[in-house]
Amino acid sequence: MSPAEARLVVKMPKMKASDRAKLPDRAFAYIDSSGNRRLPINDEAHIRNALARFDRVKFEDEAAEERARKRLLNAAKKHGIVPVGFMTEQVRKARTKSTGAAKLPRGSVTFLLTDIENSTALLERLGRRYPRLRDEVQGIIRRTVASHGGREVDARADEFFAVFLNAASAVEAAVAAQRLLGTTSWPGGIECRVRMGIHSGRATVTETGYVGLPVHTAARVSSSANGGQILISGEARRAAGREMPSEVSLRNLGRFQLRGLTRSHALFQVEAAGLACEFPPPRRPMATPVARID
Repeated sequence: MSPAEARLVVKMPKMKASDRAKLPDRAFAYIDSSGNRRLPINDEAHIRNALARFDRVKFEDEAAEERARKRLLNAAKKHGIVPVGFMTEQVRKARTKSTGAAKLPRGSVTFLLTDIENSTALLERLGRRYPRLRDEVQGIIRRTVASHGGREVDARADEFFAVFLNAASAVEAAVAAQRLLGTTSWPGGIECRVRMGIHSGRATVTETGYVGLPVHTAARVSSSANGGQILISGEARRAAGREMPSEVSLRNLGRFQLRGLTRSHALFQVEAAGLACEFPPPRRPMATPVARID
């Protein structure tokens, strides 16, 4: 933020609620999934204020942030504003992200992906309270990942993506997270369940993070799980080997054709004390059964 932009934040008068309510949605750079309208861009003064405040907004995911950034820059262009300080800060943030990606572990790694089950229904029921629930879920997962030696790769919308050098540690983190999630009281007495998938492989690290088939496979394994369930691929099971936690047992579910992937994969259900153990078969059409493993 440039000094001029910083001064604007202080001097900009707060818009009256009645005036704000009269503005159409297009007069805001960002509208979250709960309908909250942020960063008004209805005139030059508010555009400059939005440029100064942009980095203070907590966006739901990177896609939402990018859409808001484009709308804000388009509005600035329309009013003849050249946001030098804003663009400088955005470039700095991009470089910081790239540096973080460069520090991600390389070689053979294990991915843990999670997703909140029935998130749309939860959003409809909770309304503006949903973001707080999502943040609490991701906070629990984030802390357990860190405490088991994992590294957060990305967290967007209802999903969480982490990486581990050790497959057994990924399993331990998933078990610990599910236990905590299972004992948490959620707003309105609702049931919030999270599906989890674990897969091992060699992926390529780029400036924006991991790319490659192992990432897509891990995502499919996660999407195949039911809420509250942890699924692990045959590759991750072999990677863990004898280091698999003694408290954990693996239930053989068979081989499945995961959607969009050519080769079938063996899937196992992670079982441990304190976790639910009875689930429907892996979710179709994400996973189609091929054969039973002997």
